[in-house]
Formats: sequence, structure tokens, C-alpha cells
Amino acid sequence: MRFDVVISGGRVLDGTGAPPYRADVAIRGDQIAAVGRLDGAEAETVVDAAGRFVAPGFVDCHAHGDAAVFDPAVQQAALRQGVTTFVLGQDGLSFAPGSAETVAYAARYFAAVNGSPVRSSPGGGPSAERARSAAPPSRRARSADAPVEGPLTVGELLRSYDRAVAVNTAYLLPHGTIRYDVMGPSPDPASPDDLAKMLRHVERGLSEGAAGLSSGLEYLPGRYATAEELAALCEPLGGLPYVTHMRAYGAGAGVGMAEVVEIAGRSGAAVHVSHLHGPADVLLPLVENALARDVDLTFDTYPYLRGNTILAMYALPPSVPGAEPDRALEMIASGELDGWWATLADSWPRLTVSHAPGMEWTEGLTMVAAAERAGVEPGELCRRLLTETRLEAGVVFARPDEGPAGEESVRRMLRHPSHTGGSDGIYVGGHPHPRGYGAFARFLGRHVRELGDWTWEQAVVHLASHPARRFGLVDRGL
Repeated sequence: MRFDVVISGGRVLDGTGAPPYRADVAIRGDQIAAVGRLDGAEAETVVDAAGRFVAPGFVDCHAHGDAAVFDPAVQQAALRQGVTTFVLGQDGLSFAPGSAETVAYAARYFAAVNGSPVRSSPGGGPSAERARSAAPPSRRARSADAPVEGPLTVGELLRSYDRAVAVNTAYLLPHGTIRYDVMGPSPDPASPDDLAKMLRHVERGLSEGAAGLSSGLEYLPGRYATAEELAALCEPLGGLPYVTHMRAYGAGAGVGMAEVVEIAGRSGAAVHVSHLHGPADVLLPLVENALARDVDLTFDTYPYLRGNTILAMYALPPSVPGAEPDRALEMIASGELDGWWATLADSWPRLTVSHAPGMEWTEGLTMVAAAERAGVEPGELCRRLLTETRLEAGVVFARPDEGPAGEESVRRMLRHPSHTGGSDGIYVGGHPHPRGYGAFARFLGRHVRELGDWTWEQAVVHLASHPARRFGLVDRGL
């Protein structure tokens, strides 16, 4: 028997949940060709895995690498943790499908999360996108290439990743992007004609290889969608999941989960809840209630007590049209919100600036510390950040359940059999959340080796085979 690579002498964790067993793994081309006792097999490369586990590649169920995945440093951050697949198109906002105006909107509004796409480099194919991520350790300049121009289809975006990056990519159809392409920033309910146009986007995107549909119901314009609209768009999914950043989390998670259950009931879709964090005493009964109602439900969590998002979502009141940056900036500049900032006084100590183009000196500082350095109140610093970055600023935030109780909630959530691993990794800015670089290492190092929340075989189910099944990745996870 002749192979290209043989990984010999390791203990295989095959993703079924079975105990590890001694076996060799042989690779020919880009396929696993054999698993078993391969004594006498010949190979160009033999990897001695004695004393080590051999596992399927992990699937990061929630990664914001849509642009950053072209950065070799981001690819290595994933691969060094065993992550070989990113599920992109999260939170209802990404670069496709859409017109030039839609692509520009999604790139601008979510720049602190997904990064900024740029035109393809020579040899990358006529529809390929490349990206310069602002990820550490080497902050990338964003002016060397012109921004990518639409229109852009799901097929074109997927082809831009194919053979161009060292990580496999799956892509969710982003509801907010689709809604913007059909309705612009309008807060109005979708008309039957609007729904028909959005459905055509969904059906075409699925035919081009999308792995599901995502929504971001705290972001814009996804916030304006009704359960009826979302259920209608879920009907073509055919077993692929509806993946949602719910309308409410934490103490308000009951509201968000009730909507999830309604959408599943109306459409029959499988559902996957993104970054389901908060008090386990609140969340786990909601999960069990949904399962008891025959909802095909999974969720992901990351093993940290802080999150990362755009400052505009966290700090602006609902009356400000964040989907229309010029109008929003006019409202901020007019002084109309001067009384609003004071209502956020309790929030400022919990916010750390992660991304602030043009005000990089604030990155890594809390809002309170940055305000002190600038000699202003935190509300004024927030106003400046929003204005000078044109709403692009990003923040790491401490959740209210931070502390010993929060740690226990994280442990209880990830032990649930419906859990899958996701980093929610963001690679933009000078001080992003560390989860994109360490979530999967922390799952294994802390929650398996130190705390025993999972056995090793359970870890591979949560991080590889279970998410591969959820997203229809039939050649992954086992």
C-alpha cells in the first residue's frame, strides 16, 4: 500500500463518541484513504503520533473570517487549534448576495466585525475577493487595494475562497444583506413582492452552495424583520439550519427563544442559536422547552465571559437609523443625543475599545480610561468614537453574568448535548477579543484537560462531528 502521508501510532478519536483506539491514518491526495493498523504501508511522509490523539478537523460554527480568512495569520490561528472549517456569513450580514450598494453597505456597517473586502489580486479569478485584515499581530493597511465592487453572488464569493485559503469555508445566506438588497434600510414590514424577491435570493444562494440562512436581529436591517418574514425565508432550507443571533439574550433570552420556536414551527426548519450566553438557569430550560416541542435545535457558545461587537449597536438608541450612517451621524452631531449618553453610565466600565480607525490610541483601553486620557466624559468619548470612525468602532464588552456565576453558566451550557463549538472570532482591530485565536485551545486545555467538562471523545463530538452534521458537511467531522 502506497500513500502520500501516514499518521502512525496515534490514538484515534473518530467523532462517533467512541473511546480512542490505536490506529494509523493514511492520506492519498486530499482524501483520507485508510484508517486502521497499516503496518508495512509506505508513504512519502510519516508523522509519528505516538502518545497523541488524532481527531477530525474541528468546525468553527460561528466565525467572522469573511474577509480576514485570506490573511495567513488568521488561517494559522485557526489551524493551530485544530480548526479546519469556518462557517461564515454570520449574524445576517456579509458580502453576498447583493448589488454594489448592498455590498458597500454590508462592508461598511459590519467592518469592525467582518473586516473589509478588496478586489481580487492577479491570478485570483475574475470574481475573487481578497482581504486585508486589521488583525494583530500585524495591523494591515486597508488602502492598498480598492474596495470590492458588487454585484456579488454567493457562488462568486465561495469561488473566491476555493483553493485560495488554507481553511475550508461554509457560508450562510445573510438575511440582513438580502433584506437590504431588496428593501434598503427601510424599517417597514416586507410586502408580498419584497418577500418574493428575498426568496429568490435564498433559493439561488442555496443552489450555489450556501449552508443555511443566518439572521442578526439586534443588527440593522435584520432588526426590522418579523417572525413571519423569517419563517417564509426558511421554507426552502430543506434540512439546512436557520442560524440566528436572537433578538434578545441574557435575562431577555425568553423573548428571543420564543421567536426561534415560532419560526421553527411556521417553517419546519432546523434552528441553530448563535453564541447562546447568559445565566444557565434561564437558558437551559428554554433549550429543553424547545426540544420538548420537537424543535431541531442546536446552539454554539465560546468559553469566555466577554463579547465583541460594534459600538453603534451597543451605544445608540433604537431611534437612530444605524443602517443609514449619514443620517445617524447627523443626529449625533446635532446634539439630539446629548442626554442619551448619561443613561449609559453603568455600561462604560464594561466596554473596552477593540477597533477604532483614526483613534487607534484608544484600542485596548476601557471607555473610562480612554475618556480620562482624553480629558472628557465617557459619553463624549463615545460620541467622538462613533463620529470619527463613521460608526465603525468596535468594543469588547463584559456581560452582566461575568464572574464565578458566569463561569459556571458557561460550563453548564457547553456540557449540554445540543452544544457545538464556535469562537465568534473577530480578527479586526488592534485589540480584538482573544476568542478567534484561543477558543478551541481553551475548550480542550481548560474544559477537557483541567475541568473535565467533556471527555476527549465528547470534545470531538461537540467540535467536529456534531457541527458537521448540523451544517450538512457530509465529508467532515468523522
